[in-house]
Amino acid sequence: MPSSSYSFTNKRTNLYIFLSAIFLTNALVAEIIGVKIFSVETLLGTKPAQIHLFGDFILDFNLTAGAVIWPFVFITSDIINEYFGKAGVRRISFLTAGFIAYSFLIIYVVTTLPPAQFWLDVNAKDGAGNAININNAFQMIFRQGLGIIIGSLTAFLIGQILDVYVFHFLRRITGSRKIWLRATGSTLVSQLIDSFVVLGIAFYIFGNWSLTQVLAVGIINYIYKATSAVVLTPLLYIAHYFIDQYLGKEHAEELANESAMSSFM
Repeated sequence: MPSSSYSFTNKRTNLYIFLSAIFLTNALVAEIIGVKIFSVETLLGTKPAQIHLFGDFILDFNLTAGAVIWPFVFITSDIINEYFGKAGVRRISFLTAGFIAYSFLIIYVVTTLPPAQFWLDVNAKDGAGNAININNAFQMIFRQGLGIIIGSLTAFLIGQILDVYVFHFLRRITGSRKIWLRATGSTLVSQLIDSFVVLGIAFYIFGNWSLTQVLAVGIINYIYKATSAVVLTPLLYIAHYFIDQYLGKEHAEELANESAMSSFM
């Protein structure tokens, strides 16, 4: 094998490993920190939105902390899709889902371990002198309900699979042009489904939410995800620029074309 071909093969492998690591890490961290809900209005110093949806529901922009980094999962998925096709995205998506499930299993086991008494004693009060149960706090922060876990994993896989097919459907129309259209378009479609699937499973099937409440909260979540997809579009072009520099423009185009051809078969 010529040294130039060997070098390109190594770079292609290293690129996939690097992108997969970013994808997996962000997805895993987003799932773990997702238990915290924060107020977007308070963060921005604005008044609560007080959006009236479906009559009785008044909603503000309250999001899970995991939503902060989920857009980077979408972007990384689209970049992997561009250069490594359906097979590349499916491989890392199922691998990530497996690691997330494994992480929740380990977290569940760890939260059942009996706490050491000295650990409870030295953490018996917070910084303001208020009494706390550190073991109970640990469990509440890290342990999530079965419905939320099943809902998030199902929505993640459905969203990723749908994203792949919409991405390559748009690529057939645009060719190598209009990266923003296929990346943003596939994200908008896949996250529309993702936003409602996770809530429907976690809080309607396994919880006590009404279908109306699922729809109302899902709309708020989707507004954030759709906005993020549009705002972060320039990152796609920045990533493509650096990948072109790393692989060489000719090799980068060759890899993208190979991925497109394999995905059309």
